[in-house]
Amino acid sequence: MIALLTGRLKRKAVDHLIIDVSGVGYQVQTPLSTYYKLPEIGEEVTLHIHTHVREDALSLYGFLGEQEKGLFLLLMGVSGIGPRLALGVLSSLSVADIAAAIQTSDDAKLCTIPGIGKKTAARLVLELKDKTKLLPMAATPSERRAAATDHREDALWALVNLGYKKQQAEEALKKVIHVHPGLTIEAMIREALAVLMRY
Repeated sequence: MIALLTGRLKRKAVDHLIIDVSGVGYQVQTPLSTYYKLPEIGEEVTLHIHTHVREDALSLYGFLGEQEKGLFLLLMGVSGIGPRLALGVLSSLSVADIAAAIQTSDDAKLCTIPGIGKKTAARLVLELKDKTKLLPMAATPSERRAAATDHREDALWALVNLGYKKQQAEEALKKVIHVHPGLTIEAMIREALAVLMRY
C-alpha cells in the first residue's frame, strides 16, 4: 500500500495531479487545500497518500499534511461518505474549522459544505466528536488574524500563478476580505476569482 510519494510534479489540475517517481507517473486526487499549495510544474513534491482499493479500481488520494489525511480517513469512516465527498469537505473548510464545527455540534456550518445535508451533518457530529479531539480546534482571534495574513499572501500567489496581474489580484482580495472576513484560503480564492471575472 502506498503511504507516501515523493517525485516531480508533472501535471497539476484542480481534480488531480500526476507525480513522476523515477519515471513512473502516479495520478493522485487532492482536495483544493492541497492543490493551492502545490509547487510549480517540474518541482519536487511530497504527498501523504491514502490508497483506496475497490474491486474495479485503485485510487490514490494525496495531502500535503498528515492532519488532512487523518481527517480524510475519519470522514471516510462515516456511513454515507465516500472519498469524493470527503475531498469536497476538505476543499470547503480547513481542518481546524471542520474539527471545531464537529466539536461544537455546529450543524449549520457543516451544512454549508456542498453535498452535506442535515442528516449527514448530524452523523458527522455523532460519529466524529470524540475522534476529532486530536485534530486542531478553531484558532484564537490572534491566531486567526495571523492565519488570515498568511492566507491572503497564499491566495495572492495562487491568483498570480493563474495569470492575473498582482495589483488586480490584491484589489480583488481586499474586497473579498472586507466583505467576508475569516475565509479559508480556498474560499478566499474562489471569491476573488468571482470578483476578477467581473472586471
